[in-house]
Amino acid sequence: MRPARFLAIAALAAAAVLSTALPAAAAPAAVNYVALGDSYSSGLGTGSYISSSGSCKRSNYSYPALWAAAHSVTSFTFVACSGARTGDVLNNQVGSLSASTTLATISIGGNDAGFTDVITTCTFGSDQDCVNRTNTAKAYAQNTLPGLLDGVYAQIRNRAPSAKVVVMGYPRIYKVPGSCNVGLSDTKRAAINSASDVLASVISGRAGARAFAYQDVRSAFTGHEICSGDWWLNSLSFPVDESYHPNKNGQKLGYLPALTAATG
Repeated sequence: MRPARFLAIAALAAAAVLSTALPAAAAPAAVNYVALGDSYSSGLGTGSYISSSGSCKRSNYSYPALWAAAHSVTSFTFVACSGARTGDVLNNQVGSLSASTTLATISIGGNDAGFTDVITTCTFGSDQDCVNRTNTAKAYAQNTLPGLLDGVYAQIRNRAPSAKVVVMGYPRIYKVPGSCNVGLSDTKRAAINSASDVLASVISGRAGARAFAYQDVRSAFTGHEICSGDWWLNSLSFPVDESYHPNKNGQKLGYLPALTAATG
């Protein structure tokens, strides 16, 4: 046999052996993502909303939409809604979960604890009014909110038994002392921040009890609060409902990296 022909036959034989010995590449795992929660998850504050979402104010600049766009998701169900409380999640959102859900995210609890009323009281009331209202909110968060969160988290796990669940926290709103020369006093700003810290403690504790991942975004927003040099949150804004919510940078540079870290 001629050497060239022999080498060609040998090469073909080797290729045949390799093709049968190597396993076929595994198909990518399906990613079925459901985004639950309140305005911090819907993207209120970014200034651009999906028209079909109506008063829920869902945005393509929200961290759930940004994460879904950056990954090869099989499905993305976006049901987070501005103003949502724990009861709204149970009544209007958890029905989107199923046994095929592989990832669920949620931010919830701030509205239950009266976040909007805290901000309103602190904006128009005295320092003491603000401290008193904040203390009421913190007491609610410590005494009533845990049971409400347990109910939501239980339904998420029951409906999506195999899903990775990521619970997203809330940032501190203000830098204290900060660069703002007008607006709320440092006493009011510190009181509002203290409520964020209590929420973080309560929410992380209940998420941990359910073995859900909790992402604390307070450190990510440090240096980017209202009255810092680079705000990732809106101060008093128009429309008013966008006030004290993450702007586009807050979603993209604050929340999105936290979710990405949690999902590997």
